[in-house]
Amino acid sequence: MSTALITGASSGIGEAFARALAARGHDLVLVARTTSRLEALAAELSDHHHIECEVLTADLGDRHALALVEARVSDPERAIDVLVNNAGFALKERFVGGDVDAEQHMIDVMITAVMRVTHAALSRMRDRGHGVVINVSSVAGWTSGSTYNAAKAWVTTFSEGLSTSLRLSGVTVIAVCPGFTHTEFHERAKIREESVPAWMWIEADEVVATALSDAAKGRSISVATGRYKALSVLMQYAPRPLVRRVSGARRVRRRPPP
Repeated sequence: MSTALITGASSGIGEAFARALAARGHDLVLVARTTSRLEALAAELSDHHHIECEVLTADLGDRHALALVEARVSDPERAIDVLVNNAGFALKERFVGGDVDAEQHMIDVMITAVMRVTHAALSRMRDRGHGVVINVSSVAGWTSGSTYNAAKAWVTTFSEGLSTSLRLSGVTVIAVCPGFTHTEFHERAKIREESVPAWMWIEADEVVATALSDAAKGRSISVATGRYKALSVLMQYAPRPLVRRVSGARRVRRRPPP
């Protein structure tokens, strides 16, 4: 039976991946910081789908905890067939005048952890001649911004490069680029739903269903919904000065009152 490891599995898109993969019969390794939520989800999915669920509590911004995840992914006796790098967060504060340690933690979780866990997985997958790595990025990576946008741009570019280099190996690497998705992620980032047009919101299950379908087709990028596909093309091919102007205008509109 195939086994999938999912980071950031306790809520949002990560939880949606866990539910979808469990429904397909995959055993799971669920990774996040909150043990109680992971254990509750593991118990539910094990009972409902008759699969094995392992819980691995880890803050991926901590190198010791990250090493434990790397070791689990590369364990030759317990193969990981599907890796979902989903853990991430956003900061409400601006970069200038903000907490640089918080910015560093974001890079540790969203770049360093993705790079190291993917590296640990791919050598085993390539040797076996099969495997899937799903890196959750964002359409924000095609806009301008600061650390979050830059991190997501890195995830997308990183995944595209690996997809190309591994195209004849039997291993698929795909970047999933969701837009505004109804999850706790935006609540924690203090993004009010009413501050975003209703048509821009999508559901986590739709993101995951599209991602799994695109991965099965060997695609390197997955964008859910026709409207976000269209927006993604515009953001990628529009003149960069225009993208910067539109991105900057949106950040100004969202600026909190003094």
